[in-house]
Amino acid sequence: MVENVVFSMALSGKLTKKLVENLGPGRHGDGNGLYLVVDPSGARRWIVRVVVKGQKNKKGGPLRTDFGLGGADIVTINQARERALEYRRMAKTGLNPRFNAKRDIPTFEEFAKQVHIDRMPTWKNAKHGQQWINTLRDYAFPKIGRMPIDSVEQPEVMMCLAPIWTEKHETAKRLAQRIKTVLDVARSKGFRSGENPVTAIKDAQALPKVKAKVKHHRAMHWRDVPAFYADLKARNAMAAKALMFTCLTGSRTGEVLGMQWGEIDLETRVWTCPADRMKTGADHRVPLTEEMLSIIEPLRAMQSDYVFEGQKRHKPLSNMSMLMLLRRMQVEGVTVHGFRSTFRDWASEVANAPREVAEMSLAHQVGSDVERAYARSDLLEKRRVLMERWSVFVADMPGKVIQISG
Repeated sequence: MVENVVFSMALSGKLTKKLVENLGPGRHGDGNGLYLVVDPSGARRWIVRVVVKGQKNKKGGPLRTDFGLGGADIVTINQARERALEYRRMAKTGLNPRFNAKRDIPTFEEFAKQVHIDRMPTWKNAKHGQQWINTLRDYAFPKIGRMPIDSVEQPEVMMCLAPIWTEKHETAKRLAQRIKTVLDVARSKGFRSGENPVTAIKDAQALPKVKAKVKHHRAMHWRDVPAFYADLKARNAMAAKALMFTCLTGSRTGEVLGMQWGEIDLETRVWTCPADRMKTGADHRVPLTEEMLSIIEPLRAMQSDYVFEGQKRHKPLSNMSMLMLLRRMQVEGVTVHGFRSTFRDWASEVANAPREVAEMSLAHQVGSDVERAYARSDLLEKRRVLMERWSVFVADMPGKVIQISG
């Protein structure tokens, strides 16, 4: 009976559920060595401070140690009190809880999947979110996925990174960043302590320096574009029409294939590609020339959601469709993305276009953050003149007179 009373008293404290949810940053005591730690970020975790009987610290004093009990969003106040009681009982008998406590620690894979779910609303798009977890699935889970999250240290991280560090360097860098994120979140939830091993590996330069190789998309010379475009124009395939439009606009594959009719303003002759399809993460306006409109206007009759409909109704063309067309045409050494480089070379060598106009036509960011903050205009009308000239050149209309309003 007495033992039950003592146990009941041990499971009571100063904090309440409401306080746990609303207390500000700092360390808040519940009593009997149990604390709620609230970080400036708002993350909340439980720790318990115990003194291990008969054990001394480096200075010869009592061994007083803090142990994480888990995040307050996962571990309830009663569960924290129960775990704290377990730790204190072990410490009183001379057992160090670090080596003797039974804790419900998630595995690296379990925790990483939860981080992925928690961050889904923040991904730029669904594809990016899937790539994030796929990198961990392919290169981390097979080696450390089943390990408790608090056991992953530098050797384990090295096991994941070292085999692909030089051969797949960009992938390895992304993997390192994603492992670091998972371990950082685990620390904020009370499942880990100390320095992040990914940071330690970087600071120690434990992995060799790899010189990044610049990959250039193979491009057609601008002199060859009119003949190529004429060949495309003679074809009825939807991929040919999409590739013609891509050549004329200098846009990326995903931007063109995802285009829907609601993005086109015929009155102003502007196509606005939304931020979620743009690499820059911002809306991009593309001035539409007569040649561009002549490609897409007949497609309205299909009454599809997408301008360039694929084999399935109300679905866009496959992102491989234009590349496969190039292969069927036996156009060697050229990629679809390379037409952006082709346009850029022509704009510089032939049109003598100002750098900022040519770069903005390709939806590239121009200048520093400060310069962009003051550059409110996207130079639409100047870009319209340039794109008209490019259309005239590509469609081989030497006698065409360019008329620009305003």
